[in-house]
Amino acid sequence: MSTETILILGGSFAGIGAAHYCFKHVIPRLPKKDGVTYNLTLVNPSKDLYWRFAAPRACASKEMMPPKKIFYPIEPAFTYALPKFKFVQGTATHIDPAGQTVSVTTTEGEQQSIQYAALVIATGFSTPSPLFTQQTDAVALENVYDTFQAGLKNAKNVVIGGGGPVGVETAGEIAEILNGKPGFMASTPKNPKAKVILVCSDKKMLPVLRDAISRTAQQYLNRLGCEVIYNTKVVSATKASDAHDAKTKVELSNGDSIEADIYIDATGTRPNTSFLPKEWLSDRNKIACNPQTLRVEHASAGPRIYALGDVASYTTGGVMDLAIAVPVAMTNLRTDLIAHLSGTAPTGDRHYTPNLKEQQICPIGTQKGVGAFNGYRVPSQMVWAIKGRDYLIGQLAEGTMRGDQFKTEGKWKPVQDAGRMGLSSG
Repeated sequence: MSTETILILGGSFAGIGAAHYCFKHVIPRLPKKDGVTYNLTLVNPSKDLYWRFAAPRACASKEMMPPKKIFYPIEPAFTYALPKFKFVQGTATHIDPAGQTVSVTTTEGEQQSIQYAALVIATGFSTPSPLFTQQTDAVALENVYDTFQAGLKNAKNVVIGGGGPVGVETAGEIAEILNGKPGFMASTPKNPKAKVILVCSDKKMLPVLRDAISRTAQQYLNRLGCEVIYNTKVVSATKASDAHDAKTKVELSNGDSIEADIYIDATGTRPNTSFLPKEWLSDRNKIACNPQTLRVEHASAGPRIYALGDVASYTTGGVMDLAIAVPVAMTNLRTDLIAHLSGTAPTGDRHYTPNLKEQQICPIGTQKGVGAFNGYRVPSQMVWAIKGRDYLIGQLAEGTMRGDQFKTEGKWKPVQDAGRMGLSSG
């Protein structure tokens, strides 16, 4: 008896979605052959999905965003798929495309080599600050939050670098925690207890959104006691010592320096691709993949390797984009795998078409927020209702873990592409 394994690296939103899609629409349609079984193995450093939407509030206050709301066990979500589902808590360290194996180091230090018939790389990203991504497990991140919040209680000067949504949301949450909610129609806090500064390298914050929305975001931050500095980069941030309460000297590109009780680096993300061959990567260290089929097509990659989510070159990022991308990658995986297993020519591809309309929702504290959806500006009250209330936990968390958004395949038309690569039966 032989086993054909679909291997998914990464257990965040992309990996979880891909796994559910496989069980609902891929594995049931693979060729039924005597002596052949199909399964799916998911590898992730943590046994939990981390609800990273909520990081700005979770890092600011355990009372407002307790751990039970941001960590969701992965294995129970796939009980329905047993015994075809296997979870490995560990980290991928090497890929051997010729042998179609991935080397994994488990959390216990065990070395495993996992054979695959098809491989999905959805390892996501890391951030400069440990506040916004889960590097290992839930306990480690909870400890990071506990230490940060202990220092935040008495902070008088907080500097946040980065004018994207994470920086803006974090600035709003922390300014409200330290300075309180503003009075009705107040332009600034009545008795601010701390100075919060957001340093933005661009001429405006939230660059995905139109200027008018960015200006409104600044007004909401000012109401919470947060100052915004534009056209300025954080050059360096040096802590005076290793002491818990040591000050951090923040040097800015405009020549100024700020002595901060707390500095938070929210300047961007780093794709988790260090274990991959460099020739597979783009100039931004993302996985270079076909922007329509999401296959990894470098000659050395071999067949049936796909990239999904923020780690891949096809996307500008964001979880909402996965509703489009997951069905594309997994449908093409199914097409390729059927051709490989049955020895027939592959049928047409499913193509990815990004939604390029203005789209971003950004809460600012617990009462206000800005954003746009499908090109339309979203009122502050709606931002609160959609995301600001609980960072989408009530609306999406349980459904995400069940794979509700992939109950059906959706309609699509096969596209024939005679030049596509990576479809040999090897």
